[in-house]
Amino acid sequence: MQDNHAPSQPIAVSPNNPCPFLRALVAEGFVDGHTVPLPTLTRTIEAASGEKGLKERMVGIETYLVALIANGLGPLRLLRSWWSGAQLDELRNGPLDKHGSGSRILDTTAHIDEAELARLAEFGKDCPDPSGGVERGLTAQEITTYMDANFERAKATRRWIDRKLMDGEWPVLLNIIGKGEGEGRYLSVAEVRTLFVERRLPERIAARLPAPAPAHSPLAVLGKAALGVVALAVLALVAFAEFPDQLQKILPAKIAQVLPPPLPDRAPAKSAVWLDQNWSTEDRHWFHHVSQGTATFQVSYDWFVALEQPGLHLFSQPGLLSDSAYLERFGFLPSPKSVHTDETSLHRFGYSASSNVPPAAPASIAGLRATPVENFDGLPVGFARLTGATDPATGLPLPDQIGLTCAACHTGSLRYKDVSVRFDGGPAMVDLRKLELATGLSVAYTLKVWGRFGRFATRVLGPDATPEQYNKLKADLTALGARLLNQANALDKATTDQHQPNTEEGFGRLDALNRIGNQVFATDLAMSGLSGFEKNLHAQDAPVSFPPIWTVPWFLFAQYDASIEQPLIRNAGEALGVFALVNLSPDYAPETLFRSSVALENLVRIEAMLRGPDLTGPSFGGLQSPKWPSQIFPGDAAWKIDPARVSKGRGIYAEICAECHLGPVNDPAFDQQYPEKSFWSSPHWDAKNQVLDPVQKTAAGMGTDPAQANVLFSRTVDVPGFLKMDPAQDLGKNWGCQNLPTYLSTEMPFSIALMIAVDRTSRKWMDDHGVPDSDRPTLWEASRKNCPNPISVQSPHYRARPLNGVWATAPYLHNGSVPSLYWMLKPAAERPKQFCMGSRDFDPQYVGLRVAANERQTCSKGETLFSATNPDGSPIHGNSVLGHSLEGTPGPDKPGVIGRMLTEEERYDLIEYLKTL
Repeated sequence: MQDNHAPSQPIAVSPNNPCPFLRALVAEGFVDGHTVPLPTLTRTIEAASGEKGLKERMVGIETYLVALIANGLGPLRLLRSWWSGAQLDELRNGPLDKHGSGSRILDTTAHIDEAELARLAEFGKDCPDPSGGVERGLTAQEITTYMDANFERAKATRRWIDRKLMDGEWPVLLNIIGKGEGEGRYLSVAEVRTLFVERRLPERIAARLPAPAPAHSPLAVLGKAALGVVALAVLALVAFAEFPDQLQKILPAKIAQVLPPPLPDRAPAKSAVWLDQNWSTEDRHWFHHVSQGTATFQVSYDWFVALEQPGLHLFSQPGLLSDSAYLERFGFLPSPKSVHTDETSLHRFGYSASSNVPPAAPASIAGLRATPVENFDGLPVGFARLTGATDPATGLPLPDQIGLTCAACHTGSLRYKDVSVRFDGGPAMVDLRKLELATGLSVAYTLKVWGRFGRFATRVLGPDATPEQYNKLKADLTALGARLLNQANALDKATTDQHQPNTEEGFGRLDALNRIGNQVFATDLAMSGLSGFEKNLHAQDAPVSFPPIWTVPWFLFAQYDASIEQPLIRNAGEALGVFALVNLSPDYAPETLFRSSVALENLVRIEAMLRGPDLTGPSFGGLQSPKWPSQIFPGDAAWKIDPARVSKGRGIYAEICAECHLGPVNDPAFDQQYPEKSFWSSPHWDAKNQVLDPVQKTAAGMGTDPAQANVLFSRTVDVPGFLKMDPAQDLGKNWGCQNLPTYLSTEMPFSIALMIAVDRTSRKWMDDHGVPDSDRPTLWEASRKNCPNPISVQSPHYRARPLNGVWATAPYLHNGSVPSLYWMLKPAAERPKQFCMGSRDFDPQYVGLRVAANERQTCSKGETLFSATNPDGSPIHGNSVLGHSLEGTPGPDKPGVIGRMLTEEERYDLIEYLKTL
């Protein structure tokens, strides 16, 4: 029958209303074709569903929430939808539009595709009509198959959410206009045709629908407002809990900060393997979890393992912050609780059984015995428990602390066909900034979200804690939250005042030098009770790829910018940078100044493990660079080494690469074929002192991004006058440094101040631990001086290193701006300007990340986009992809050009050779 208020002729419907059910409602006059108040739309669809009671109310609530967001998620758009209603002729391209990932029956101009209707019928079967007869229809199972097929064919353009949106379309249509009951309920293909083509509802559905509602009374308007407020609150709660990553993109930055950082999904490997690098399984595990003396996250160990992951959960409790599966989403590698276990358990983590490789370094060096490690809580590689720490100022004992180890940033991996290949000393693919944010938010959520602090307190204190213990724990956690917030606000204010925008570090990169400066000369001073040094804070705008650390103990200069010669200063400075505790307060006895929690006994053993014994032949000991793992993929041609290409690539290396990177350290065939270019006969290799003085080039001449080289070259800091930092005394007299300029005792270059601060911290540690004078030269490696590099103080420089293991260190250049070796060997102007970071998927042909020329990448959830430019085309500080370019004859008028252009064949020849190093 025809409803008495439906028009005799269908009403025109806008093509920008793509919903077939709503199009029928409009065409038959049940709702307006433009703006429909949400209560009217809700009431109409409640009636169409035929449900009663609570089920009818649930239909209405779902309809209200969906209609509220259908035109857009912006705050003003949501307010307009709530007050005025859904605009049905503006649904096209809204949040619920699937952009071709759906049925495609109705195109963007509202024309019907008969072929798609026929395709729909193909997924159905003959169903018994409750009124008699048989007709074509789709049950719930067949509708799911149909939606899956639609989603699959749209894989080139689909979004992750499109499959969820389909669940709000065809299954809902089945519930409203389906025939039959239970598993036999089906959606009639004939009625779908009527809905799409004729824009008419089945008469049995139309009969349920009410006439249009009369104008609202003032009381109804108030009720509408109250309902809208409740709906907005519910919507906001659902959005924060279920769609935090999507909200990050649309909310203002200040509001988005309260949401957990988006993370890639965990990708567990089918198998894992640690490559053989001359370390025993025991030494590896020790390196992965030995403490540097750091309290990186300013959270005690017991608190860290008791905190919950940030984010809201409507119907469940969140997991723990310390869950390995969660931390792996930040890029960390899983690690066993112990390597003294059965072989099957070891293999799950990629370890072989305990090997016969001798210890990489003695347990005791210069009388200092390294501390043992434990990983009882199964934390990933790079996390360590600092035990027995004391407050450096007061000497009072502190609870165990959680800190990062060297391995957190210097343990690499790659992924190929679900196999995780892991190696020590390589660049990690971690995002420490996101972990810092997650930890701070975890503290905030514990304090602010109902129920969380009670669970936290039970984990920390046990179920029988007294009210006094409970209240003290809450006060202490509140104080920590305030301190973390103050530190973040101070950095934001300082960088804003100085007009210094941050450059996103992202996965695989860190602005280590600026972070160390901020920590030592601002945060540590503030935590020591000093104010006024916030001006020392600097934006994190010079991020670099984590450098590989195999072979570095043999280098005179390890850092990219050739800044620090002294190994202990280098390592202790890094420990201070990741928050080793240090006293810089004048309010305690003078002898407590520079007392710290730095674990020097462990740092010297790590250096010895990396270095190995003195050389007895042309081969470095210690940690070996990883070898190309073709044996792991024996049947895969992509991993097979081509000897003919290797031979040709060796000649290209000698022609182009050896000038700066010197001859390979591990290729006897090269030494025999090009003896004059052999590493071992190079004037840069000091065989007597067994140290390499690497080739250094100006940043300007190399044409590479100068940001990192400029940090220690140009940054200055203010230091407290009571510290009496005197370069002439601290560096000149103690180390014999020559030609030091005169600096103010309260203002000096960051590089000089850092050398002095770390020097004093290390000497204080030796004094406190009673290290005899006779043993100190061993710890200092006495031939290595704590003096400024005379070359790099003249202009920003970078050093070149031997290329052993280079195949395992993508992305390339010091700032991690080039995704693969293939693109490193192309002219710089042709390199990709964007690529996604966070995945370790490895391409053995390109050797690195597979990125096509001029490809605009769409990053997967949680990955970070490296980009050389802002959206407006302006360059991003620290992110240049230029320099080190093979495109012609080098010359003084060609900055950045280092060699001739290679043919495509030559390029692959050189890549093949580099795989073997």
